[in-house]
Amino acid sequence: MISLIKLYSFQIVVIGTILLAITSALVGTLNVYKNQALIGDALGHSTLPGIVLAFMLTSQRNPLILLLGAMATASLSYYLIEYSNKNSNIEPDANMAIYLSGFFGLGLVLKSFIQGNPSYANASKAGLDKYIFGQAAYLQKNDITLIFIVFIICLGIITFFYRDIKCYLFDSELANLIGVNTKRLDHLILFMTILVIGVGIKAVGVILISSLLIIPIITASKLSNNFLGVLGISALLSAIASITGSAISTLYQGFSTGPTIIIVQGLLALFVILAQKLSKGGHKI
Repeated sequence: MISLIKLYSFQIVVIGTILLAITSALVGTLNVYKNQALIGDALGHSTLPGIVLAFMLTSQRNPLILLLGAMATASLSYYLIEYSNKNSNIEPDANMAIYLSGFFGLGLVLKSFIQGNPSYANASKAGLDKYIFGQAAYLQKNDITLIFIVFIICLGIITFFYRDIKCYLFDSELANLIGVNTKRLDHLILFMTILVIGVGIKAVGVILISSLLIIPIITASKLSNNFLGVLGISALLSAIASITGSAISTLYQGFSTGPTIIIVQGLLALFVILAQKLSKGGHKI
């Protein structure tokens, strides 16, 4: 274990996944309490065409450029979902499914196009598949720097607007009554969600990114009925899962880091749910 800790590659992966998982837990808590737990899934899938388009336009794999592309299409998807919710009779879940599959399908089409087009001869080396399924083992220093910046931004926003956010999530009518700018909070939560998804897809992929935003929060809500408690516990559980998942994937060949972290989070959730069931207790979210 000591030799494992000394491995530079392991240190990079652990630092990156811990920062990502904690940030995802904090932002995911806001979405879960906002009754938008599945928005991360829709936005995660919607980032793929943005990533591919960013690569097509720049022929670069710079994390910041790909992040901007991911944020652009995720934002577009969100506002299309919101527009459809307000101007159609389609159920919100169905709306999300439509845009989730539509944007993801567009991303796959664009990816196939550049791989079969002579103009993008280097596209097969671009590693775009990593953004579908995730490959945390290939995180680099510039990825960690970007994740750290996003962590600081999200932590700063949540800390600065904590009282307003808490009031808004638990009683939006009261928040409006006392002058809280709820539209600004909506935009800030969306901004943080898209940021987290944008930097997280390289580690866990567009398919699994929503798990980081949901599983630890559900687990934490079984252990605490206090908002701050859920924030803290979900962040702690996420860090534990990241360390455990990274260690398992490093020690045992063939285990992908991102999916292993998700599995550990799932097992923690299952353990807590079963323990609560046996003790006939637990908190509902």
